[in-house]
Amino acid sequence: MNHVDTPQTRCQVGVARGDITPPVGIYHRMWGAASHERATGVHRPLLATAFWLEPWLRDPEQACLLIALDHCVIDSAEMTRFRQAAGYAASIAPDRVHIALSHTHGSGWMSRSRAHFPGGELIAPYFGDVVATLGHLAQQAKKAAQPATIVYGQGRCNLAGHRDYFDENNRQFVCGFNPAGSADDTVLVGRITNDTGACLGTLVNYACHPTTLAWDNTAISPDYVGVMREVIEEATGAPCLFLQGASGDLGPREGFVGDHAIADRNGRQLGYAALSALTALPPAGTRFVYAGPVVSGTTIGTWKHQSLDFGTLKRQENWDARHRLVELPYRHNLETLEETKAAHAHWQKEEEKARAAGDAPKARDCRAMVEQKNRQITRLSALPEGKVFPYGVNVLRLGDALWVLVPGELYQAFQMTLRYRFPMMPIIVATLTGDWQPGYLPAAWAYGYGIYQDTIACVGPGALEVVIEAVAREIQGFS
Repeated sequence: MNHVDTPQTRCQVGVARGDITPPVGIYHRMWGAASHERATGVHRPLLATAFWLEPWLRDPEQACLLIALDHCVIDSAEMTRFRQAAGYAASIAPDRVHIALSHTHGSGWMSRSRAHFPGGELIAPYFGDVVATLGHLAQQAKKAAQPATIVYGQGRCNLAGHRDYFDENNRQFVCGFNPAGSADDTVLVGRITNDTGACLGTLVNYACHPTTLAWDNTAISPDYVGVMREVIEEATGAPCLFLQGASGDLGPREGFVGDHAIADRNGRQLGYAALSALTALPPAGTRFVYAGPVVSGTTIGTWKHQSLDFGTLKRQENWDARHRLVELPYRHNLETLEETKAAHAHWQKEEEKARAAGDAPKARDCRAMVEQKNRQITRLSALPEGKVFPYGVNVLRLGDALWVLVPGELYQAFQMTLRYRFPMMPIIVATLTGDWQPGYLPAAWAYGYGIYQDTIACVGPGALEVVIEAVAREIQGFS
């Protein structure tokens, strides 16, 4: 082989950035073990980053808008409002607006269903502000669109660890770092430059739950994602868009703490790894070719960057976006809404008894169980009726790259299997895109052991594998 090609996409790109930090005092409790209700401060701001993507030869009918939000979970109805507002502002259909959540647990649980809790009265007005911001960003990103090239690369980072750990002493699985488990360390990056070589933005795609900060943290925070962006943006001078990969079974090796310094350290670790991969990328529109021998102390083989030929440039303008609906059967033993409400009432009574008896540790645990059941009630109430969950998948072929946008929280096997099957193209995998329902999609082997993700999953064993096959078939269908 006498040349090395780097995957690239030639298209129109516009980038916009906005602040979506909630007000201090808003309802913030994300963790069952948390003792606080309201946010007491801001660790780092929450951001919204918008990418307008359109074919090289402008075609608004094929354009799409990708917006990354620093939030954990947003209810389906709210996500629909976000898409509609952004789509209306940018004059595109809402189904071509893709909203991806970073899944930071430091953002707090923003849901209108929490309006009756302390600080919950601020949620609805806050959502109104977010809608206005997304509309503005959609217009700004579309207006800023210009011919650009996305150059893709790959790095490695061991921030993420497997998080299904078996506690031998208590004979149960817990959600925490498993040093014996395998973890995907792939960091996919993209650098976006215009025709003058100026950097318009960067992309980082990595799979790791933003759960550095947990119940002891009372401040609004993007978790490790915040500092990761700062590291890259300081070096590039352009906004960085983060997309959460398939991290259902992955989390920070050191996490579930209240120390902001640890979240920042985790962010620097990923930021440096991503920046290393970005720094190694060649100039856009070039390939690395063998330039021939030079006689020196020995005969040196020289290489140089050479402009791409017309045919390759045209291939990098390929544009194909597909949507597929996959029916995922609900699990046969899915707890009913009535059963969950009964369990919720049971734990409320147990908490009251514990408090009356002065048993603070038991009261804390019961309160956590009340919160677990409360959240399950919210999940079950939002599920579509019927025997299957209608799972929407978006697969985009953009030049030399594939972008896979999926809702929910998928196990790492999703991205690893697809990348193994299609090794010739970078595959960007963005989970929690469009919706956080149906929640977790664990690998089939993870069911039946009492693993957390299994216990709250609403779809049955094999659902993840069905989605993998559906996406693989869409990829195979691209010309």
